[in-house]
Amino acid sequence: MSKNLLKYFINTVIAFFAISVFSINQIKKDSSYIYFTEGIKSIKLNKADLAYKYILKSKELYLTRKKIDSVFICNIELYDIVKSQKKLNKDPLQYLKENQQYKITDTVWVIALKNRFASYFFNQNSPITSAKYYKESLKLCFKINRKDYAQNTYTNLGLLYSIKKPDSASYFLNKALNTTSVNNPDKLIGIYINLINLYQKQKNYRKAIEILEKTKNLKLSQYEVKYQKIIYQKLADCYQQIGNYQRAYKYQQNYILYKDSLNTSQQNIAIANLDKKYKVTEKEKENLQLKQDNLINEQQIKHGKNLFYGALAFLILGGIIGFLTLKNSRRKRLLAEQQNQLEQQKNLTLLKEQELNTINAMIEGQEKERIRIAEDLHDNIGSVLATLKLHFENLQLNREKKHFNQEKLYKKTEKLIDETYLKIRSIAHAKNSGVIANKGLLVAVKIMAEKISDANKISIDVIDYGLNKRLENSLEITVFRIIQELTTNIIKHSKATHASINISQFENTLNIIVEDNGKGFDYNKIAINKGMGIGSIQTRIKHLNGTFEIDSTKNKGTSIIIDIPINNT
Repeated sequence: MSKNLLKYFINTVIAFFAISVFSINQIKKDSSYIYFTEGIKSIKLNKADLAYKYILKSKELYLTRKKIDSVFICNIELYDIVKSQKKLNKDPLQYLKENQQYKITDTVWVIALKNRFASYFFNQNSPITSAKYYKESLKLCFKINRKDYAQNTYTNLGLLYSIKKPDSASYFLNKALNTTSVNNPDKLIGIYINLINLYQKQKNYRKAIEILEKTKNLKLSQYEVKYQKIIYQKLADCYQQIGNYQRAYKYQQNYILYKDSLNTSQQNIAIANLDKKYKVTEKEKENLQLKQDNLINEQQIKHGKNLFYGALAFLILGGIIGFLTLKNSRRKRLLAEQQNQLEQQKNLTLLKEQELNTINAMIEGQEKERIRIAEDLHDNIGSVLATLKLHFENLQLNREKKHFNQEKLYKKTEKLIDETYLKIRSIAHAKNSGVIANKGLLVAVKIMAEKISDANKISIDVIDYGLNKRLENSLEITVFRIIQELTTNIIKHSKATHASINISQFENTLNIIVEDNGKGFDYNKIAINKGMGIGSIQTRIKHLNGTFEIDSTKNKGTSIIIDIPINNT
């Protein structure tokens, strides 16, 4: 019940928090866009300081939301505003430089940035830097296949080079001409005028006249009277320069007609400007209303912030309560798990003690057997050998002084030797009188494996092949001791659950493979010279002219392969 209540509480807090954050983000999103649009409107109304204020505020909001593309566009607009209004007393280049650190996906705005850099350095009388940016802009235009943007850049490069490199200027202006559609006379007229000015500077008046004749026939959608006045004036100047005064007079008359017409048009424009001023006054009233609306928006933002902070405090409090509850539950579960692990550890310890007791009993039996053999050797063979030594000393003395019957002394000595042989033989028979002497190596190994497996801690399988005949008794005993030592190591150190002993006879070779699925070990880090473990086994196998290999990988078990040569003859 408490867990369900806690879960419901946490979900409610998260939902409340998500709604609060969404509402605040939505308000911020609307505010940044509103400020930007108001800035653009102020630009059109020629209110630079107000436009600068709105767009700067929009940029700050976009930065908090990490809307880099929108920040980029705001910087372009800020550059244009500051560059056109000297009274703002700011360096416009800072906004272009800031944009260099941003990576945006819209290539069109990157082209706009390059062109503004070029224009800035053109006005700073740095034509080389300006040309560099125009050429970078050209590459981007071709990349997105925008010939209209490329045309503008070609025109700007033509103007840039017209001062000192007229040939380059002619090249770029003609490129601009070739990329402009004949169906766009409003674009063509500007390129033609720039080419005409270039040819006039070069005093190539005939070429200028050729282009002027084409230009005067263009059908323009705007400023037609203004451009016709310019064209007729230039035609009059060019014909005068080549001495054709008749045509110069004709075009001068046309120029005067269009000039008078333009003055009338300018009067109409002045009337239109008065009307525009009236409309601007009305627009200012609208702006006042907009400011009031912005104040309302700011109050909404403050309200949203207060809501956010309240939700955040509520979430933190709920989180602390939930954390403490979960921590207490986790502590109880951890204590239960630790208690369970202690019980399992006790069971494992008991099983391990049983195994060790079995191994200790086995080792203790072996030690008693060794003590018995040592005592037999000391008590029986030792005394007989001491007596033999005395007989040999008597034989040596008697050979010189003849105190005893030599023949009788030899017989006694021979009898002692036979007695020594029989005692040694009886000790050997007593040592080998167990399972190995009676039933052989394979049966002894199987009995040992069965006894170990009965403890239910590790199962040991014995696999045999080719052991149809008994081996030499001493070899069987040595091999049994080796297998016994390897099995003891598995039980004591490997933590294995299964092992196998494979004994095979191939012609004159006895092959033994002992494997387990235990934890394995690093053979290179084992001190084999200490104790009676692997070093002792290697020594025994070396005496039998055999080979000994260990293949062990951590957590993947161990395999030991032994090959011993045997003689069946």
